[in-house]
Amino acid sequence: CRSVSQVPVAEGKSVQQTVELLARRLEALGADKQGTFGVDCETYHTAATLGTQGQTGKLMYVMHNSEYPLSCFALFENGPCLVADANFDTLMVKLKGFFQNAKANKIESRGTRYQYCDFLVKLGTVTMGPSARGISVEVEYCPCVIPNDCWNLLMEFMQSFMGSHTPGIPSVFGSKHDSTYSPGDTMVQYMELFNKIRKQQQVPVAGIR
Repeated sequence: CRSVSQVPVAEGKSVQQTVELLARRLEALGADKQGTFGVDCETYHTAATLGTQGQTGKLMYVMHNSEYPLSCFALFENGPCLVADANFDTLMVKLKGFFQNAKANKIESRGTRYQYCDFLVKLGTVTMGPSARGISVEVEYCPCVIPNDCWNLLMEFMQSFMGSHTPGIPSVFGSKHDSTYSPGDTMVQYMELFNKIRKQQQVPVAGIR
């Protein structure tokens, strides 16, 4: 089970300095670096067709996650999550008459993976173009795939290094009940996080050095 959340930039600090602060807290707990990760998201608009003028087109998000290198995820807001193989990107090029890529809206999170006992933590810097826009924290409790069985344990661990910024239970957990957590649930959380960061009306912070 995984929780994906945003951590605000610490007062008087940059995005990178805040990420480094979180990393030092994790390392103080005894967490070890386990490589890097990346999650990216491209936005597609449904193309206008006859009879739909004046109607708002739907948005589709095509996402990739380095944890699943052979998969591609296509999500609609408040809709289904399609898991396809990596050739889906090629298909989207062929469907450009129906879906148009909003290239300026590409957003991604990249950073370092940390392992601490049964927990996997990914600290990411969220960027749009050349600018760092925020910080993502993904925390996974590896032995358990039933959200209701491990949320309290997950939250207790997050409090140990996130403090008052520990998130509430993800909305995607609410629909799972006693069912199995899936990779698509992680991507839904990233989609919600990226959309939240896009909509935040704040002055862009300094780009990554």
